[in-house]
Amino acid sequence: MSQKRENTQNRHMIVLAQFSENKFSRCYIDYDSVPAGLEGICQLYEQGLKAQNPELDKVTYDMSDLFKYIDSLADITALVFSHQTQHYVPHDREWIKAKVFENLKKQATS
Repeated sequence: MSQKRENTQNRHMIVLAQFSENKFSRCYIDYDSVPAGLEGICQLYEQGLKAQNPELDKVTYDMSDLFKYIDSLADITALVFSHQTQHYVPHDREWIKAKVFENLKKQATS
């Protein structure tokens, strides 16, 4: 009997992030879906860029910039709810980067 893969689109996602080595820089943000969580991670980066460059009306970046940002965080984890097991499944930064890439690629082609 084959197990059906659970669709990640409509699953609750919690992002746990630590922005620096200071433990007080830890935060969590919850999202209604995985795509919303992935978009939220991109927005965190964009907000940081805007804060660093307040004179710019529009900030631009590419995937390598976004990946450097994700890698620069002291820690980041995504917890994705599984309806099948009724638990949150943890995912590391490599999973996050792969899913962010897939999500942005889908947005660019639609």
